[in-house]
Formats: sequence, structure tokens, C-alpha cells
Amino acid sequence: MHLADPHAPAAPPERLPLYRQLYFQVVVAIVLGALLGHFEPAFAESLKPLGDAFIKLVKMIIAPVIFLTIVTGIAGMTHLRSVGRVFAKAMAYFMFFSTLALVIGMVVAHVVQPGAGMNINPADLDQSAVQGYVQKSHELSLVGFAMDIIPKTLVSPFVGDNILQVLFISVLFGLSLALVGEKGRPVLNLLESLTAPVFKLVHILMRAAPIGAFGAIAFTIGKYGVGMLVNLAWLVGSFYLTSLLFVIVILGAVSWWCGFSIFRLIRYLKAELLLVLGTSSSESALPSLMEKMERAGASKSVVGLVVPTGYSFNLDGTNIYMTLAALFIAQATNTELSLGHQIMLLLVAMLSSKGAAGVTGAGFITLAATLAVVPEVPVAGMALILGVDRFMSECRSLTNFTGNAVATLVVARWEGALDRQALARALNEPPRPIAAAPDPAAGPGDPTRLTAD
Repeated sequence: MHLADPHAPAAPPERLPLYRQLYFQVVVAIVLGALLGHFEPAFAESLKPLGDAFIKLVKMIIAPVIFLTIVTGIAGMTHLRSVGRVFAKAMAYFMFFSTLALVIGMVVAHVVQPGAGMNINPADLDQSAVQGYVQKSHELSLVGFAMDIIPKTLVSPFVGDNILQVLFISVLFGLSLALVGEKGRPVLNLLESLTAPVFKLVHILMRAAPIGAFGAIAFTIGKYGVGMLVNLAWLVGSFYLTSLLFVIVILGAVSWWCGFSIFRLIRYLKAELLLVLGTSSSESALPSLMEKMERAGASKSVVGLVVPTGYSFNLDGTNIYMTLAALFIAQATNTELSLGHQIMLLLVAMLSSKGAAGVTGAGFITLAATLAVVPEVPVAGMALILGVDRFMSECRSLTNFTGNAVATLVVARWEGALDRQALARALNEPPRPIAAAPDPAAGPGDPTRLTAD
């Protein structure tokens, strides 16, 4: 009889068949949705509720995930001073790379000249098509945005969709729980125990991801058509290429400096990235991103602070889009912009991109807000890109999502809160796929045995 060696390494987890892996199911759903949208556009448009319903399901669980992660992370800190330090480092990172993204978008617009030669007369454009976005942009202001972070009541953030309000309440409650010491231990134990079923619920909801991606992509192709891309292919292609180079070159260099590969990180997050691509919303993968960043070695407190804050302040893809699209409109309408006008455009874009945090369709709305303050560029020119904005939305979301993943690991490393061995295991070893079916070996109270990696 042979006894098992207790010192022998554990056997690697058994890989699921390809058809049961979430990323494969999402890929198939995107392809089928695109084909349906192309060949049966009228029916495909009617499938919009599938994508909307899935995003609503994910948004439903975002507030509890953020609250539990931040509160248990902060309450478990031995030095509360580190909370402010982490937040300051994260904001410094966000401000630098967000500004860099704006500058890169502006430089690319000058080099590529995507709107040159179109000779569009702004008076001939249908201004009513963008009037709704312009009206929404007038509601944005930096002061109003700051005031909106403070919720009406302690529980109102959990019934709204403002991530920053949830973050605000979570940080305050986490600090309070840490300050009361042992008296708060039962509450902390309860919240830690509640984390397991909440994340299990996340995985249950994620099984509907292929359906959501199918409905969302079918609607997009059915309503706007692939042919719309041909007319403005130079703008769309410039934006996609710029975003790709930003991720590979800029974020890749930062990742290399911090000791990991941007390509391995993308592979690690492939299921989430495909979900973002299918739904055009980075929020659809927010809960999974927080869990995966913890599994990659970032401490719970850093993940809880950086990821939700980054979703509002670290919008690299949106910033590239704003300056590139603004100069495209100027070039298409033969609007001459002096250096002073362009500097003003850059400064206004820096502020308006923060004021629209958490606003649906933030990229297009913040562009309207920016052009409203810089009257040299005709706001009516936004009608030129309204048709292809949906196609650029996917790229904005993918770039924003990847930027926040990198930011989380970078800030965790700066803070000395990154487990390098866990990071190496997550990125260098083939990650366990997210199962489309529950893992029968996982215990109901064991958060380390969830079916997602």
C-alpha cells in the first residue's frame, strides 16, 4: 500500500473542456450576434434587452462587492495612515496617465489628420441628433460632481448607480470599524463571512455573460451596421491603433518596470476583456476584476480603493477619444485652432472627464461638454461621429479596463502590498478558466474554491 507524500506538490487543477470555458462561450456569442445583426438587423435590434438586462444584473452586485472588499480590507489594516497614502498614490497615477492619454490623442490627431479633406459645413449637419447629449453636458460641473459624491443617506448609494458614493461610504465605515477595535470584531467577522456568498453570486451571474454579449453585439451591428464604419474608417482605425499602442507601449513599459508582462496580464484577464468587448461596458467586468486582482497578489485594501476609484478617474481610452475626436471635428469642418485653443481644449478635457464619472455614455457626453466650453470647435460636428461612436465605445471600455488593472498592480507594488509569488503564479501559469457551471468540489463557505480564476 502506497501512502501519498504529504510534501508532494498539489496536482494542478483539471482544465475544463473548451466549450465550458466562459471566454470561449463569449467569443462564440459575439460572432453569432454579429452575424445575426448583419443578416437580420431588424430582429437583432429587438435583442437589445438581453445586453441591457445582463449589465443591470452586474450593476446590481457591484455595490455589495465594493463595500465588502473595502470595509474588510481597511478594517484589517494595522496602520490606518496607509489608507490615505494608497489613495494619494492612486490619484497621482491617475492624473499623470489620464493627462498623458489626452496629449497622445491630440498628437495622433495632428499626425494622422483623420478629418482632413472632408470639407464639412457645420450648418449642413443635423444638430438635433446631438442636442440631447449637449443638454446632458450642461448638467456637468466639477463642483456638482464633488457634491454628488456625498450621498443623501447612509444606504442610498446601494440603491443608486454612483460608484463613488459607494466608495465614500465604504471607506468611512471601514475606518470606523477599524477605530472601534475589538467591539467591531463581530461585525467584521460577519462581513468577511458574507464575502463568500456574494462572490459566489457574482459567478452565478457571470454564467449569463454569453447571452448578454450576444444581445448587445447583435443590437449594435443591427442598428448601426458595419457599413457605417467604412465612411469614418480612418477615424475609427486611428483610435483603435492609438489605444492599442497606448496599452502595449505605455502601459506595457509601466508593467515591465513593475515586474510583470502586459501580455500575460491580458491573457489572465481574457474572459473579462471579451465580456467588456461584447457589452461595451467595463462595469460588466468590475466584480471579476476586483477578485482577479486579489488573486494576482494585490492586497484587498488596495484593490478596494484603486479599482472603484479608477473606474471614475482613470479613463485612458475615453481621454484618447476626446482629444482625437475633437480635433477630427475641427479638421473635418476646416476649423483652425491656435496653440492657445488647443491648450484650452486639453485643460477643459482634463476637468470634464472627471465631472462625467459614472455618467452613462460618458465619452460622448464629456466630448459635448468640452466642445461647449471651447466654442471654436462646432458642437454640431459631433453629428459626424454619432454613428460610429458605438463602435469606438468598445475600444474605450477595453482601454479603460486594462488601464485600471495595470494601475491596481502598480499602486500595490508602490505600497509594498503586492505578493510577487501570487502574481507570478497568476500570470506565468495557465490560469484556471471561469466555469460556466458550478464547481461541485467548492464548498459553500470556501471563497478560495470559487469557479472563477
